[in-house]
Amino acid sequence: MPILDQWEIPLTIDDVLQAQGADPQVIRARRPALVTATEHAIERSNILLEPRILFEKFQVKHLVHERLELLVENHTPGKAYLSGELVVRHLARAEEVVVMVATIGNQLDDMVSSLFKVDPVIAVALDGVGSAAVEKLAIQAANHFEASAHKDGLNTTIPLNPGMVGWPVDQGQPEIFSLLDSQLIQVDLTDSCMMSPNKSLSMVLGIGRDVSPIGSSCDYCSLNGVCRYQNHYAS
Repeated sequence: MPILDQWEIPLTIDDVLQAQGADPQVIRARRPALVTATEHAIERSNILLEPRILFEKFQVKHLVHERLELLVENHTPGKAYLSGELVVRHLARAEEVVVMVATIGNQLDDMVSSLFKVDPVIAVALDGVGSAAVEKLAIQAANHFEASAHKDGLNTTIPLNPGMVGWPVDQGQPEIFSLLDSQLIQVDLTDSCMMSPNKSLSMVLGIGRDVSPIGSSCDYCSLNGVCRYQNHYAS
């Protein structure tokens, strides 16, 4: 199962503040100490980030009753699938899907936990760095597979993440993790469908001649309508 681990993740102070749900302009004006802490956290993260993408491409077998069944070796027939309203809407015409898990590893998580006791400001800033880093890693991964598909004359869907409207976390996460050996990058799925390390993301991308990106990921986010950074994440 392929792993991609050669990634550069350039981060700005604004990236980190936005990942924390903050307005960079407001923070710069009212809390300059937090800007300094964020800058230090970015510098500190350089030796902590371990960006990796575990992925697999699967041919689509057919669509049956809101279940996209996939061709997977050594899987019981009918047990390898993705399901749900969002999946059907975007992947019904896909010829294949890329299923992936992205992580920045556990070193940053461990550092955040230890720093909370002695320097909570830096700990929070470093946690924000982790959130921004894994988001940017996931965007880079999606762009990588989109570019590869386009070279072959194929189109792609928008990236789909469990937790989007129409694909609940407790439905999508087990489906994705049943298709990947996530232990290859030391990512676990808990009983509550959370990933460990915390700074990890899972997603699916449809590929084919007759698929197209319908809207943007932000259109299917549960925060749509209240998030001030839709243009940032949709780009």
